[in-house]
Amino acid sequence: MKKETKTCQNCKKDFTIEAEDFNFYEKIKVPPPTFCHLCRAQRRLAWRNERKLFKAKNFLTGKEIFSSYPQESRRQIMTREEWFGDAWDPMDYSLEVDFSKSFWLQMKELNEKVPVYNFNNIGVTSPYVFNASYVKNSYLIVNSNFSEDCMYGNGVDSCKDCVDNSHIKHSERCYECFWLENCYQCYFTIMSADSRNLWFCRDCVGCNDCFGCTNLRKASYSIFNKKYMKEEYFKKLEEMGLDTAGGVAKARKDGRSFWYTQPVKCLQGLKNLNSTGSYVTNCKNVNDSYLIRESENMRYCQYMQVPGNKDNYDVCNWGENVELNYETLECGENSYNNKFSRSCWPASRNNEYCNHLFSSSDCFGCVGLKKKQYCILNKQYTKEEYERLVPKIKKNMDDMPYIDSGGIIYKYGEFFPIELSPIGYNNTVAMQHFPLIKEEALNKNYKWIEVPRGEYKITLDSAKIPESIKEVYENISKEVLECQNCKNPYRILQNEFLFLKKENLPLPRICSECRHERRISDRLKLFLYKRICMCAGEMDTTGQYKNTVKHSHGDKNCSEEFKTGYSPDRPEIVYCEKCYQEEVY
Repeated sequence: MKKETKTCQNCKKDFTIEAEDFNFYEKIKVPPPTFCHLCRAQRRLAWRNERKLFKAKNFLTGKEIFSSYPQESRRQIMTREEWFGDAWDPMDYSLEVDFSKSFWLQMKELNEKVPVYNFNNIGVTSPYVFNASYVKNSYLIVNSNFSEDCMYGNGVDSCKDCVDNSHIKHSERCYECFWLENCYQCYFTIMSADSRNLWFCRDCVGCNDCFGCTNLRKASYSIFNKKYMKEEYFKKLEEMGLDTAGGVAKARKDGRSFWYTQPVKCLQGLKNLNSTGSYVTNCKNVNDSYLIRESENMRYCQYMQVPGNKDNYDVCNWGENVELNYETLECGENSYNNKFSRSCWPASRNNEYCNHLFSSSDCFGCVGLKKKQYCILNKQYTKEEYERLVPKIKKNMDDMPYIDSGGIIYKYGEFFPIELSPIGYNNTVAMQHFPLIKEEALNKNYKWIEVPRGEYKITLDSAKIPESIKEVYENISKEVLECQNCKNPYRILQNEFLFLKKENLPLPRICSECRHERRISDRLKLFLYKRICMCAGEMDTTGQYKNTVKHSHGDKNCSEEFKTGYSPDRPEIVYCEKCYQEEVY
C-alpha cells in the first residue's frame, strides 16, 4: 500500500502514514491511526505517573498508604501484596456486554470499579521505590530495574551505589549523571559510556580522568579536551575545589560553556543500524523513537530501556522481550501482541483494551485479572463465544464511539482518551514533553491533581550548609533544610550523606525534585527536526568550531540532511554522522 497523508484529530496537523506502517497495521489487524505519532505518544504518556507519590486510603483496610494513584483518581486502591492475595476476586466485578450502549462507557465503568495496586513493582525490597523490578536497598528510584544501593533517580538499570541519576545502565558510584552505560565514578556527566572518573563531560567513550570534555575517545587526564600529565591534571582538579558547592557551581557553568563550542552528533546513541531518534543505542531498524536500548524493528516507541524488544509500534515504557505490541503502556516481561492496553505482564498475550492484567491472554476490555483467558469485561467466556463476540464489540466501538469534550472521536483502534486518565496531567510523563499550564489542561477536561506537602519546620537554612563536605558532620541528617529553588523542605538522608562523603562531593542546596528537573533539562524531548549538517568545510556555520581534519566534502558546506532531536533554536553545533566521526575518530 502507498503512503498516505492524514490530518491529526488532535493537533489538526498533517501526518504521513508510510507503506511500511500500513504493513504493520495489516499484520496485527488494526485500522490506521487518526492521531499523529506525537499526539499518540502524548495520549499514552498522560496515563503514566512515573515518580509522584500520594497518600491514599486502602480500599480493603481503610489505612493510609502511599500510592502512585491519588485519592482523587476514583480508583479502589490497595497494596500490591493484597492485590495478589485472596481477599478479593476481580471476576466479582464482571459486566455483561450491553450492545445498546457504547463499549467505551462500559470499559470506563469497569475501570472505576476494579481495585488497583498502589505500586507497579516486581521483586522490590526497598520502600518508596515503584515502577521498578528487582531493586534492593534503594530509595526513591523509579522506572528502574536490577539495581542496588541507589537513591533518587529514574531509569537506573543494573547499577550499584548511584545517587541522583537518570537513564543509566551497568554503572557504579555515579552522581548527577544522564544516559550512561558501563561507567564508574562519574559526576555531572551525560551521554557517555565505558568510562571512569569523569567530571562534567559529554559524549566521552572509553575515557578516564577527564574534566569538562566532550567527544573524546579513549582519552585520559584531559581538561576541556586538552591533554595534561597525570600529576598536573590532579593538581588542577584540586585547585577547582570540587568538594565545595561553589567549586561545583563554577565547574557546571564552565563545562557547559565549553560543550557548546564543540559539535554534537545528530543522533544521540551508539552502535545503531538504520535507526533514528534520541538516545537510541545498540538498535537495528528502530526509528522515530526515544530512550531505547538493544531492540529492533520498532517505530514511534519511547522509554524501552530494558532490552530484547522487536516488531513494535507506539509502545511506551519497560520492555524486556516485548514483541508485536501496538499502542501499549507499561507492558513488559515477554508481553506479546497486546493492543491499546496498559500494565499487562508477565507473558500476557493477545489482549486488547485491558488494564493491570497479570499473566493473562485473549482478554478484551478487562481490568485486574490474574491468569485468565477468554474474558470480556471480566466475565469468563468459552473460546468460541469469545471469538464470536469480539468482532461485534469492535463494530459497536465504531458505531457508538466515545466523543471527548473537545469533539475528538474514539473508535476501535484508538488508545484511551486523556480525559479519562485517573492520574492528573501535571503528574504524568506527558507533562515533560507536552507541558500545559493548569488552565490549559482544565479547558481540555484533563485532570489536574496537586501533590499535598506535609508541614515541616525548617531547622537550617541551606545557604548556611558548610561549603565543603569535609566540614559537614553526620548529624546533618537530622536537619530540615529549605530548597534554595522551590523553597520546599528537604532532608539529607544518612545513606546520602555517607555517599557524598565517600565521593568527596558537597551537599546539594536544592531538593531532589529540583535536582531531577535540572538533570533532565539536559535531555532532549520527543520531537525530531529535519536539519542540514552545520559543517561548513573548515569550520561550522557559526564560526565557533574549527575542524581538526579535512572532511570528505572538502571546503564546501556539507549537504547531509537528517532528523535530530536538536531543534534549530538550540545552541549546539549539530553535525551529521559522517562529519562527526571524521572529527572524533
